[in-house]
Amino acid sequence: MTAQAIALSPAPADQRDPSIDALDHAIATLSARLNADTHHLLVLIRRFDERAGWLRWGFESCAEWLHWRCDLSMSACREKVRVAHALKTLPEIAPAFAEGRLSYSKVRALTRVAGPANESALLEFALHTTAARVEERCRELRCGTAASTEDAWQAHARRALSLRRDPARGTVTITVELPLETGELVDKALDRALENSLDRTAEATASAEPDSAGQSWAQQRADAFVEMAMSYLNGFRPDVPGTPGVADHHQVVVHVDRSALTEGKGRAGLPVESVRRIACDSDRVVVVEDERGEPLSIGRKSRVVSAAIRRALWARDRGCRFPGCGRKRFVDAHHIEHWSNGGETSLDNLVLLCSAHHKLCHEGSFTIGKDYRDRWFFRRPDGRAVPPSGYRLADMTDDDVWTEGEDVGAHPSAEGFAPEHTHSCREDAGAYRRRCFRLLVFDQRSMQRSRATRG
Repeated sequence: MTAQAIALSPAPADQRDPSIDALDHAIATLSARLNADTHHLLVLIRRFDERAGWLRWGFESCAEWLHWRCDLSMSACREKVRVAHALKTLPEIAPAFAEGRLSYSKVRALTRVAGPANESALLEFALHTTAARVEERCRELRCGTAASTEDAWQAHARRALSLRRDPARGTVTITVELPLETGELVDKALDRALENSLDRTAEATASAEPDSAGQSWAQQRADAFVEMAMSYLNGFRPDVPGTPGVADHHQVVVHVDRSALTEGKGRAGLPVESVRRIACDSDRVVVVEDERGEPLSIGRKSRVVSAAIRRALWARDRGCRFPGCGRKRFVDAHHIEHWSNGGETSLDNLVLLCSAHHKLCHEGSFTIGKDYRDRWFFRRPDGRAVPPSGYRLADMTDDDVWTEGEDVGAHPSAEGFAPEHTHSCREDAGAYRRRCFRLLVFDQRSMQRSRATRG
């Protein structure tokens, strides 16, 4: 093949220097054409995937073939394959996309939540707003369904903190990834530390210009982060939020539709089970809105669990009630029957749980029930009860926890496995907790895979 030079004739003067209106029209027209071409591309991708054309090239999925063939990132390829198949069942959104009236960004968000019941309303909303608002509306709708529980677990599993030292620059880089609600809590703590620092600076200096003048917002927040760390190292213990007599030094607001809490459908700012966990022990403000989201009336802020009930809870439970825990810090009042479902805020319907086990009872699908002696007990997602002092070896042999001849420990412990074999003894308490944690994580992931397979 030989290269051919193509001589281009000079463009007319009116095209070399078009007007602003002409540029506007040309960009909008070309954008609509790109939207229509993108729809055509997705239709071709879906047909190619349905006929398993990628097998001829030795790939394991259509996304991998698309990554190789079209020079796209793997994440973009997976999204295009997902959207291509989703459009097949959306008879209103797909034509609007093919006509260029919807952008790919909007369609990508809509295909995550659209169905026969809400497709028309979502399409009407998307045609008259921005892609950012469509993304936010679809995220809220997904958070208002039970499917968001998997998203919450994934966000929790991705939490991480890394610290990288750079001696050449004399700096340390700290990177943190947290679930959204936890990250908002850290953000409020930084704001509070920054306010305290500015207040002390204003009191200590007589000059009109504070020491922070000339510093960027990022620099001030970095100083606030260091101050938080120094306060902790100096022995300062912040008040536990929600305890009697403690003022609200910070407030994280989560918006959720009542229908999302009670019926599993509607909009929510976070996965609905995360909202239920946060709402178990928090301030509650009821806002009545119209169909456009405009507030009609706003009620007074009220405490879900009053100070008197909290004192009685602490007198009864004395800490986290989950078997083997007993933590006394970062403890919440958990509604066994959530108040959004009609559960009462009373001692008979409340139990103290630490933040980790509170998450298990919401996002982790653990439940609480009463036995024939009217005592609370916990159930795992598979329905198995959690004993107050650990499982016996015989209860867990089917899970390959113990085999004949295995030495499970040299010293008996008040907690752990109670073997029925005379040559064995109880497992060390620390090893028992680590083993049980691995089993709980394995069972949770198994339940999630089972639900995904059934879906």
